[in-house]
Amino acid sequence: MQTVKIHTSQNIEIDYEVAGLGERVLARIVDMGVFMGIGYICYFIIIFFFLTTIQNFKGDSIPAVLIVIAIIYSLAAVFYDLVAEVFFNGQTIGKYAVKIKVVSINGSRPSFGQFLLRWVFRLVDFGITFGIGALISVAVSEKKQRIGDIVAGTTVIKTTPNAQLGDLVFAYQDDEYEPTFSNVADLRDSDITLIHEVISNFKSTGNSQIVYDMAVRVKEYIHADIPQGMNEYDFLLTVIKDYSHVVARMGV
Repeated sequence: MQTVKIHTSQNIEIDYEVAGLGERVLARIVDMGVFMGIGYICYFIIIFFFLTTIQNFKGDSIPAVLIVIAIIYSLAAVFYDLVAEVFFNGQTIGKYAVKIKVVSINGSRPSFGQFLLRWVFRLVDFGITFGIGALISVAVSEKKQRIGDIVAGTTVIKTTPNAQLGDLVFAYQDDEYEPTFSNVADLRDSDITLIHEVISNFKSTGNSQIVYDMAVRVKEYIHADIPQGMNEYDFLLTVIKDYSHVVARMGV
């Protein structure tokens, strides 16, 4: 499994899985479907508009209006990927739906120049090679990059963490259980998901630094100290357990 390190808002490095060929193709299909849907809607709106107002137009003005609309739609189709990825953090509608996005190969947000270069090379990926170049490149490259990604120094990652909050369910504690850290209620579901993701990464990579960094951040946030005899790993496990108990009690 190929991964890319992403810096979270807590300044913790998390390995996110690189999106495979299937996810990228599915995202493209969704985008194409969206544009086809918009095209059909525009077509019927135009037909309705002209049928109801045709008497207000001279015969030679109707083709001109149609040409303008066609040009606008064509420009939108051509620049759609570039504009969407620049303004929506590396995602088009299709990528958002499939939960993938474009990032720099080092995990940071791509610059406009990278987005532009990646977009320009769509001509090679999907034009000159009729998409075959992109398919082969994604299939064989280490980071699942199409030609445009390789040139721009970008790739596409899955935005969904390996661990979901639903995976963090603990057996409900009885009334005698006392949380070790009462301030865990200040955390959010997303914080607990991130902590679990750090633990999962540690188990798969053995990188203890991310556990230490996460523990430091959590300690600062909930204003707690790690008790004597408890290491950072156990501290994070206890925080998750305490949070699960506190939230469950609040929901009763």
